[in-house]
Formats: sequence, structure tokens, C-alpha cells
Amino acid sequence: MPASRRFPSALCCLLALCGLLFGMAAHAGTPGSGELRLHDRAGHMQSLASLDTDVEYHVSGLVAEVQVRQQFRNTGKDWLEGDYLLPLPVGAAVYSMALDIGERRIVADIKPKEAARKVFEQARTEGRKAALIEADNGNLFRTAVTNVAPGEAVTIVLHYWQRIDYQAGEFSLRFPLTFTPRYHMQTGAQPGDTGIDAPQVFADDDASAPLRTHIAVRLDAGVPLADVASPSHAIVSERQGKLWNIRLRDDSVLPDRDFVLHWTPQPRTQPNVASFSQDVDGTHYAMLMLLPPQQQAQRLPRELILVIDTSGSMGGESIRQARAALDLALSRLQPGDRFNVVEFNSILNPWQQQAVAATPAALQQARAWVGQLQAGGGTEMEPALRFALGGHAPPGYVRQVLFATDGAVDDPNGLMHLIDERLGDSRLFPIGIGSAPNAQFLQAAARHGRGSETVIADTGSLAASMQQLLAKLDHPALRDLRVDWPAGSEAYPRQLPDLYLGEPLLVTAKLPQRIAKVQVHGKLADRDWTVPADLSTPAPAEGLDRLWAQSRIADLEDRLARGGNAEELVGEITRTALAAHLVSRYTSLVAVDTTPARSAEAALKHTRIPNVMPSGTHFAQTATPAELEGWLALLGLLLAALAWRMQRAAR
Repeated sequence: MPASRRFPSALCCLLALCGLLFGMAAHAGTPGSGELRLHDRAGHMQSLASLDTDVEYHVSGLVAEVQVRQQFRNTGKDWLEGDYLLPLPVGAAVYSMALDIGERRIVADIKPKEAARKVFEQARTEGRKAALIEADNGNLFRTAVTNVAPGEAVTIVLHYWQRIDYQAGEFSLRFPLTFTPRYHMQTGAQPGDTGIDAPQVFADDDASAPLRTHIAVRLDAGVPLADVASPSHAIVSERQGKLWNIRLRDDSVLPDRDFVLHWTPQPRTQPNVASFSQDVDGTHYAMLMLLPPQQQAQRLPRELILVIDTSGSMGGESIRQARAALDLALSRLQPGDRFNVVEFNSILNPWQQQAVAATPAALQQARAWVGQLQAGGGTEMEPALRFALGGHAPPGYVRQVLFATDGAVDDPNGLMHLIDERLGDSRLFPIGIGSAPNAQFLQAAARHGRGSETVIADTGSLAASMQQLLAKLDHPALRDLRVDWPAGSEAYPRQLPDLYLGEPLLVTAKLPQRIAKVQVHGKLADRDWTVPADLSTPAPAEGLDRLWAQSRIADLEDRLARGGNAEELVGEITRTALAAHLVSRYTSLVAVDTTPARSAEAALKHTRIPNVMPSGTHFAQTATPAELEGWLALLGLLLAALAWRMQRAAR
């Protein structure tokens, strides 16, 4: 056969093999259930362990105490240790963990992170059961358990406090059941470590669903309610006097989306000011919620910069939601407004190099441009933020940056520093897209950008959520807010945000003594604004001490990310977390059984329980496993060599 004919045939074979390997790489990260599955010696897939999760909320006013029970079951024939990434709500103050083994309960101690790991590793080596909870990344916590016997089940019981959200006349809570894969989390556990540093793992798309997730909420809102509803799950709600009991309708749900619950007060009971207090060992803690005046101000012309994340993690339903959200925003622009649209993934792709007038022709072109965007590539967010925050609106305009993303970034500290550095007169409004967006990043970006975040979990709520956001942005903010706390107080957040219509001011404070009232000051569009907040008869609440400590830790971490003194700030974070018994970046909870269970002769297998890919997410892989990369590199060399030989033979 002539060389010129042999060459295409051989090339096709190699290309087919390349395609097969690329398909294998892509399949390695496809979504499915949360079952742990390993290969046995014969190469057959087996289910060796699974995880059940029970979540119980006790809501009182603006504070909730939450218990999370995770049961690890070893259904195989070997001793197992396993770990699992547990997403928790942003700001969750994790303060307690216990390990239940049959009828025995072992309560965890709080320790510096490295000390806790050493305790866990020693128990692992000595064959004793142990559990470890540590902060992993953002709002992700890693649960690790070791020395689980064949046929045995152990239960980890976790407690935390969280604040309840209040926006536009509606209370809400959100419990994340999974999370969107973070870009660049590629480094696995190193040989010889405790096995708890490995990257995120997601189950295969053809796996069955052995997980049982149960959620129950005991709700005492403190005011009569007009409605209780969940936009994310089917629920059953029962009223008993002033209390509401809510649970999932189904006994078992696939943990592929955040659980969201809303409750709406009756119109006459909409709060204007609410205060809560707690005394702990002679120290007074307070929480204040205050709504700005419900005024309908004249609409100001705006310069609207719309940024859309088209990275691989935004594939599937997420990119459709993002396109629809931006299209709605474009449709609301009026003559006299200015705008631009920016796409980013691995590269930055602005529609125009600067904002243009919102003429009918320009809007039509921009909407067509947005409609053809597709997802793919990495999440290189820094150039897009730098570009969007780099402009300046003409005098008399309000400059607003809407940022549609799932927040799949690994380390947001550099992005927060960029926002601080370049925000200027802009205000940043992140729009969380998908069934499990990175709420930690969204809230941090909104806080640093002096705006607010909006989460759109499904297409059914997209139009209403966007209309509500855009209507809010039509009204001038309440700016330059401050609270006249007494000397010696520590209140967080230290830098209060701008507020828009329907947004509350929510502050947690540690006070030197009880006080009757404080003055709250701010600026409306046309005048100064001052209102007294009555603290003389606050509602009692538990958990404020730990919520305050969690807020202080978040503030210290912000200062650390901005280049503050690392030794001093890390020490303050550690001391605050240890005093409040909280899990942080530098402290962990560890529980160890005193009785050895596994003999030194019995082998211990390490396993990882995968999370479930968020519903509607088609995660286009932005990186290929190292082993496959090696094969693909080798095939590339073979292709080059074959092409060279074929060219010489054809001469």
C-alpha cells in the first residue's frame, strides 16, 4: 500500500485511541449518586460504604441551632476509613461533634488543626475509632472517620448555629446538600498523610442512590406567618400553635441541590426593628436587625456591567439560567442608561471594550450575543473582575456590576483583594447560578463589593428573582451606615454595607454592658437619615456568642487576606475559635475512642465517599487526570513521529 494511503489510516487509529482516552477522562468526573464504590481484585465494582444524613433545624426568630447526623456504614469485608466533604451554610458556627458507636458516645475536643490531625493519626495507627471535622475550603468541611469494622456503622453528630436570612419581607434558610466543583482543586493526598487532604470526588452517573437524606425543621418565627414553602423540595408542614414542623415529603432524596425554606410573616407583622440578646459568663451579646425606610425614590440613570461565567462548571442548565438572567437585565434598560456585557472562562471576552449607550440597536445586538454563549474551559475570574471594575460611570450615573456565576473558584482571597482595590464607585451584585452555587464566595464578593447576592436555583424562579433584584437596584441605596455602639463594644461586620429597598441591616455585637438603645445613621439619596434602635427589651436568644465569634473570625480572615500581619492574625483567629469551641481554618474537632478495635494485623483500607453533582450541572472537565495526561502526551509524540516518517516515505 502506498505510504500516502497508509498514513491517513494509521492517523485515524491513533486519533480514535486519543478520543477514547479523552472520553475516559471526561467520564471520570461525571455526576451521579453519592455512593462509595471500589473495585475488588476481580475488577468488579462493589459498594463498600455509604452515608446517611439527618438534619434537624430548631429555628427561633433570626437564629437556628442545627444538628447533622452522618452515619457511615461499612458493608464490605475489610476494615475501612473514609472521608466526605460536607457543605454547610455560609457563616455556620460549628461548635460540637460526637462519635456514636453503638450505645457509647465520645465527645470531641477542640484543638489547633495540626494537633487534631496528630491525635487522629495516632488513633488510626493504634486501631482506635476516631472522627475528625475540619474546615476545608470556604463553606466546605471535611468529615473523616477511621477504623470502622466490617458490618459496622458509626455515627458522627455535628452541631452548629447559623443566622436566618431576611430579604424583601421574607425569612429563609438554605442547607447545601452538595456543592459545585471548585476549579483548580487537583492535588491529591500525599503518601503517608492522614488521607484527609484529597480533592473533591463525585460519583459516577450510572450509580444507584443508597444515600438517605432527611431534613426536619422546628420553626418558631416569633411572628404569625402567612406562608411556609420550599422552592427546592416537596415538603410537609404542620402547624401546632405558634410552632411549625416541616419535613421533606419523601423519605429519601438524592442530595443534588440545596434545600431552601421560606416563611413569610403576615403583612401587619413585618418587622422594622428586631433585637436579640444573650448573657454568657457576664458578657453581653446582641443582634440587631433594622430595615431602611420603605421609600419609592426617583430612578437614577445607571451604567450596568453584566458579567457572565461560561466556564465548564456552568454547563447544562446553569448556562441557560445565566443567559436568561442577563437577557432579562438587558430588557429592563431604558434610554439614557449605559451598559456592557463581559464573558469569561479561561479567557476574557468583552462584547465591547467600554460601556455604550442603551440604544435599541445596541441592546438587540447584545441580546443576540448573549444568546449564543456556551460553557467550556476554566474559571479564570480575575481578568473579568478587573475589567468590569475598571471603568467609571459619567457624573449622575450609578454604576452597578451584575456577576452571574456558580462561584466555582478554589481560593477567593485574591479576588476579594482585587475587589477592595478596584471597586471605586461601582457596586458588585453576584448572581448565584445553579442548584448548589458557592454561597461562601457569593456572600464574600457581595460584602467586599458593597452590594448583595442573589441565588437562582432553577428556571422556575429565575424571572421573579431577577425582576426583584432589578427593581431593587432601581432605588437609591442607604449609604455610609454606622451604629453608635458604646465604647468597648466589638460589632461585626465592621464595615457596614450599602442597603437597597427591602434589605435589612444585620449586626452582631459584644457589649461591655446592657444598653437601652443605639442610634443608627446613614444617607439617603437626598438627605441624612437617623433612627434609634430600641434594645431595652430584646428577645432572648442562644448561640449569639458563637455567631459573634464566627463573625469576628471572618473579619480577621478578611484582614489576613488583605495582607495583614499573618502571625498576629492567625493567633487571634486560633484563640477566638478555641475560646468559642469553633471549627476554623486553624482549629478542628477530634473525637477518639479509648479502646483499640482493629488489631495491628488487620489491613485498613482508605475510601472516599463522593458527593453528588448538583442537579442540572454538566461539568465540562477543565483538567485531565495526570495518568491520562501522560498517555495523551505519549500519543502526541507518536503522532508527530508517524507524521514525520510518512512524510519521508512519501518523498
